Amino acid sequence: MKRERAHSMHGYGLRVPHYDTLLERGARGDLFEVISENFLGRGGRARSLLHSVRRDAHIALHGVSLSLGGCNPLSETYLDALDALQREIEPLHISDHACFGTVGGHHGHDLWPLPYTEEAIAHVAERITRVQERLKQRILIENVSSYISYRDSEMSEHEFMAALLERADCFMLLDVNNIVVNAKNHGISADEYIQSIPVERVAQLHLAGHTDLGTHAIDDHGSPVPPAVWSLYDQVVARFGRVPAIIEWDENVPTLDALEEQSAMARAREQSMLSRLVTLDEKPREATCN
Repeated sequence: MKRERAHSMHGYGLRVPHYDTLLERGARGDLFEVISENFLGRGGRARSLLHSVRRDAHIALHGVSLSLGGCNPLSETYLDALDALQREIEPLHISDHACFGTVGGHHGHDLWPLPYTEEAIAHVAERITRVQERLKQRILIENVSSYISYRDSEMSEHEFMAALLERADCFMLLDVNNIVVNAKNHGISADEYIQSIPVERVAQLHLAGHTDLGTHAIDDHGSPVPPAVWSLYDQVVARFGRVPAIIEWDENVPTLDALEEQSAMARAREQSMLSRLVTLDEKPREATCN
């Protein structure tokens, strides 16, 4: 399947407190992201909402439990259900995280970071390949926020992600907020990070809020997109061009009007940056997802 970024595509994550309102008035936007696990094998109101939104807009499926970096076998039951859901709604993207969340057969219900090693790249790439073969399409892998680092890491996070994308031949869901958080927590260069990721591999973005505690930052998705994330988003647009962007807000969930306002801000900043680049004759390259 070929997906071209022909126009701006902006939206937000669908959350339970807004289901009734969305069913009554419809969703306003181009793209809406849902947590895959919330819709696997479920009918009722959740399924009605999914189909209602899908009639008017694109949907992206965002998973949190593949545990691509884990050592437990990939769940065939989960992949069967995900495959059935993708055939039902034909999502724009299917994504999960560059992390692990299972140990000894137990789910930790968290997104634990990986050591940045060649061994980890080979392990995760092989599992991504198996998922892509099962779903018959390439998936998106998201960079995660982290609060620890590993002594055994052999490279930087951005070097790890760039190598993983190439080895697995997959795409990236670039979380702009997570880069800002990790820059604070680990002293990495956010600019170097985005410059190192191949343009043709970035297929979707996340924008969200975090809490800066001075010594470190917490990725909590509980507030508006802060200035530091908007500033990095401008740089992301300058490098990657038009990329579908989702506002994530999971704690202290606001009104739909607030989410729509944040999404509109992202659209406006994207257009402003692209117009500025055209004026300077520095138009970014447009990537294509195949």
